[in-house]
Amino acid sequence: MSMLPFFSFCILLQTFVRSIPQVSAFAPNYQSAKPAIINSMSATSNTPKPALPIPQPICSDEPGTWAYDTMKRRVNEDILQRTYEDNKEAWEAPEFKEVLSRFLALRNDLKTSSKLTMLDELPTSAGNDRIREWNEWKRLLQPFLDAGDTWLTAPWLVAEFYVYRRLIEAIGYWDEGTIGYKYDPFSKQKMAGLESSVGSAGELNLFCWLLQEYNVLITPFFPTDLEPMLARIPNLPRTSEGIDLAASIALWGNKMDLSIWPADAADTNVDIFSNVLDKSSENLLHDDFESLANHCNKLRDRGGGNVDIIVDNAGFELITDLALAQYLVESGIASCVTFQLKSHPTFVSDALEVDLRAHVRHYIKLDPDSFPNCQKAGETWQEFLDDGRWKCNEDNFWVQAFPMWDMTEPLRTDTKDRCDLAFVKGDANYRRLLGDCKWDFTASFGKVVGSYFPCPVNGRFGVVQFDIGALEK
Repeated sequence: MSMLPFFSFCILLQTFVRSIPQVSAFAPNYQSAKPAIINSMSATSNTPKPALPIPQPICSDEPGTWAYDTMKRRVNEDILQRTYEDNKEAWEAPEFKEVLSRFLALRNDLKTSSKLTMLDELPTSAGNDRIREWNEWKRLLQPFLDAGDTWLTAPWLVAEFYVYRRLIEAIGYWDEGTIGYKYDPFSKQKMAGLESSVGSAGELNLFCWLLQEYNVLITPFFPTDLEPMLARIPNLPRTSEGIDLAASIALWGNKMDLSIWPADAADTNVDIFSNVLDKSSENLLHDDFESLANHCNKLRDRGGGNVDIIVDNAGFELITDLALAQYLVESGIASCVTFQLKSHPTFVSDALEVDLRAHVRHYIKLDPDSFPNCQKAGETWQEFLDDGRWKCNEDNFWVQAFPMWDMTEPLRTDTKDRCDLAFVKGDANYRRLLGDCKWDFTASFGKVVGSYFPCPVNGRFGVVQFDIGALEK
C-alpha cells in the first residue's frame, strides 16, 4: 500500500514524527465533514488538478486532533507567547505601542475563536505587488468570510497560514517608514538555530524536545558536527549513490548519521556507501530514490538542468539544503539551483532570502582553524550566489494557504517552463501538495500530486515520493 504522504520532478523531502492522536486529524470522516469548499479557494481555475475527486479539507473544530490543539491552544499559548517573550524588550518601548496593541488584539481573536475578518485595507500609496498579494488573500478568504467561519471552523491550512499574515500586518512589516518595516519577530529564534547548526547541541536539544512534545519513542541519528558532512560533499561520487546520499542528508537534516560515513568518500566503493544509504532509509514510508537517481543522471548527461529547492526551515535544515545544492552543481546535475523562499516571516523558522544569505555569511566568518570545512563551504556557497549558479526567489505563494495545484502566477508558469526538478521541503508544503484534505490513506499519491505539479518530466508530470511515516506511541 502506498500512503499519500511525496518527492517531485517534484520531490518531497519530508519527515513526520507524530503521535497517533495527531495523525488522526488526517483520517477520513466523511459523515461529519463540512461540505467540500477547497475548490472555492482556487487562485487559478484552469490549471491541472488532482486526478481523483478532491475530498473535504481538514478543519480545526474536532477536539482531540492536532489541528484543534494547534488553533485552540498552541498558536496562541506557545508560539505567539514565545514570540512576545523574544521581542518583549523592543515591543514594550513607546515606539512599538501600536504594534503591541495589534499583536494583543490578534491573540485575543485566537483565544476567543472569533470569526475571521479580512485584512485591513491597503493605503492608497500601495504598489502593484502589495495590491496583488492583498487580492490573493481576499480571493482565498472570501468563501470563509461569507460563511462566517471562525479560526476553528475554517480549513486548518487557511487559519494557520492566516495567523502569520495577520501577525505581519500587526507589525507593519511592509509599511515603509514605520517601526515595524521589515521587522522579523522570529529573528532571535532563527539566529539561535543558525549558531547551533555548526555543532551537535542544538540537534540533541531538538530530539529531547520531540520526545517531550510528542511523547513518542524514536531512535534519532546524532551527528557530532557539520565538519564531517561538509568535508565530504565535494567528494561524493557523480553516481546514483552520490545523489542518494546528498538527498538523504537533506531529507533527514539533523537526523543523518554522520558516524557511519566513510573516512574518504572519494576513494570509497559502492558497498560502503550502501551502508550509509541503508541506515538513512530506515523508517522511510516510501522510497523512490532509484527514480530520482535516474532522472538526475539524465540531467547530468545533457549538461545540467534547472533545479529548485522549495526551502522550509532556517538553521541546520537550511545548511543541509545548501549542501544538497552544492552537490547538485558540482556533480553536474544542475546548471542552476533556485531556492524558493518565503516573502515574509512565517511559521517561526521558515527561511527568507535574507536568512539564507545570513547563513552563508555566518559560515564564511567561522574560524578556519576550528571549522575549516564549514568555512570553506561558506566561501563556495557565496561563489555560487555571486556567479549565478545559485539564485534566490521569494514569492508570496509560499506564505499563502492555496493548495499547490492552485499555484499563483507568474510562479506556476515559470516553474512549468523552466524547472527540471523540484525538491519540496517541509510539513506545510506537504499539506499544501494534498490541499490539506481528507484523502483516503490508500489513494495513489501520484494520482493526486503527479497529475498537476508543474515540473515536466519527459513531456509528462512525474512524482516520486519518499517519506518518513508517523510513529506510534
